[in-house]
Amino acid sequence: MKNMTFYGKSLLFLGAHPDDIELGCGALLADLVGLADVFCMTFSDNKKNPDLQNLADEHSNSMHVLGLKDHQFGLGSYETRRFPDFRQEMLQDMLNLRKKYQPEIVFVNTAKDIHQDHQTLTEEATRAFRGTTVLGYDVLRSSYGFFPHFLAEVSEKAVETKIAALAEYSTYAGRYYFAPDIIRATAIRHGALAERPYAEGFDIIRIVGQFSKTD
Repeated sequence: MKNMTFYGKSLLFLGAHPDDIELGCGALLADLVGLADVFCMTFSDNKKNPDLQNLADEHSNSMHVLGLKDHQFGLGSYETRRFPDFRQEMLQDMLNLRKKYQPEIVFVNTAKDIHQDHQTLTEEATRAFRGTTVLGYDVLRSSYGFFPHFLAEVSEKAVETKIAALAEYSTYAGRYYFAPDIIRATAIRHGALAERPYAEGFDIIRIVGQFSKTD
C-alpha cells in the first residue's frame, strides 16, 4: 500500500493551551522534526490559574522531548477561557506568524472542538491562513463529533516519544487523556482506519493542492 505524499517546507502548529499540540499531533510532530521547518505557537500560558503555575516549564520540557529547540516554539499570555474577547489581537498575531514563517501547512484544533478557546483559535486561523492548507487535530477531552478524514501515518517510535513528552506534564498526572494506554490506543485506532500500524487523525479545514504527474 502506498501513502499519499504530502509536503511542506514550513509547518506551523497552533495551540490554545500548553499540551494541546502534543495531545493532538505530538507523534506527527516528533516524526517531522528535522524533515521540515517547524514552529509551534501556544497562545495561553495558563498563569492566571494558581494551580497551573508550572505549565510553562512543563510545556518547554515536553517540546524538547519531541525534539524541538527553544527557537521552534513560543508561548503567549492570553487568558484561558477568554479567547473570544481577544479575537482581533489573535488574528493579528496569526497574520504576523504567516508573514514570518509563510507556512504551507497549518495545524490547529479540530473544528469539532467545543472548548471556547479552541473554537476561537480555529476560527481565527481559518481567517488568517486563507489560501493555505489547514488541518484540525483532535484533543480527546473536548472534541465531540470528530472523525479523522485525513490520516497521517506515524512511527511507533514517534508514538512513544509523544507519550514521553506528555509525561513531562506533572500538573496533569492522573488525567485519563494523558494515560499512555489511551494515547497508544488512539494511535492504533487511527492506524486501523488507515490500515497502518499507527496514525494520527485530522479533520480537513482546508486543503489547497496541485496535482503533479509522476514518472
